[in-house]
Amino acid sequence: MRLLRRRAQLLADIRLFFADRAVLEVETPLLCGATGTDPNLDFFSSQFHHPPQDKTYFLQTSPEFAMKRLLAAGSGSIYQICKAFRNGESGRLHNPEFTILEWYRVGFDLEQLMAEVVDLLVTLLASDRSELSVHSCSYRQIFTEITDLDPLSFDRRHYRQAAAEHGLAEANALCGNDHAVWLDFLFSHLVQPSMPKQAICLVFGYPAIQSSLARINAGDPRVADRFEVFIDGMELANGFFELNDVVEQETRFEREMAYRHSHGLAPVAKDALFLDALKAGLPVCSGVAMGLDRLLMVAQGHDAIDRVLAFPFDRA
Repeated sequence: MRLLRRRAQLLADIRLFFADRAVLEVETPLLCGATGTDPNLDFFSSQFHHPPQDKTYFLQTSPEFAMKRLLAAGSGSIYQICKAFRNGESGRLHNPEFTILEWYRVGFDLEQLMAEVVDLLVTLLASDRSELSVHSCSYRQIFTEITDLDPLSFDRRHYRQAAAEHGLAEANALCGNDHAVWLDFLFSHLVQPSMPKQAICLVFGYPAIQSSLARINAGDPRVADRFEVFIDGMELANGFFELNDVVEQETRFEREMAYRHSHGLAPVAKDALFLDALKAGLPVCSGVAMGLDRLLMVAQGHDAIDRVLAFPFDRA
């Protein structure tokens, strides 16, 4: 019961935080006629039967596309607390059904949103982790410091050597010639465990090859305007200066769909309603998604997600 009360208090504090900033709470459908193309995410699907209609719908991996449709319709800054669903994700830090907080700030650049994320975390964790400090660095800086590799250029031989030196010889077979996969592997195995403890760590300026929904940095096309937030090396949030160019977005979708096809992943179609919203005009905005179950883990000092869920997947 103590955990249920702490979760309820967390949700109440989030709503108060955004009410004080005049950010509107919204709801969007969790069961939609399309899903994302990201090859790193798998989805749950369901058949809708209502003769003569018979159509496949998808449980959403994120409320992002529907929320952006609201933004394009003139909603102003918005947030949502809801469930999200990702097939095949289960383990110490993953549950196939999880609680997500996602918000979009119209007129905000990435730095403004990063500052607001820190304000929110400090507010929510004040009674649990008052000793947390704040650290901020670029992806390139922290990746190079830990691995001695440049994440913005790829040489498989150098990456393989670095992995072997850190006892990760299996990386070569797992990652092959895919630069993005190498970055994910080395970042999770080497960089995240080396992050400062007792700290909110913001990492910004991710390589452009890892950011399908973020704008490319105006000063360096190798970098996307994306950041992630970590506490004790655990990822809590992922934020973008949002891409609002429909032509570029459709090109990225097609590239991801081709990747899915070439790697034998489940086929998906482009979300036409989302693309129509971008065509109509998405305002300049930044957005971020935060895993609330993981945040509750941080608040309560637990090291596994099932410790903060009333009904983990194996008991759902």
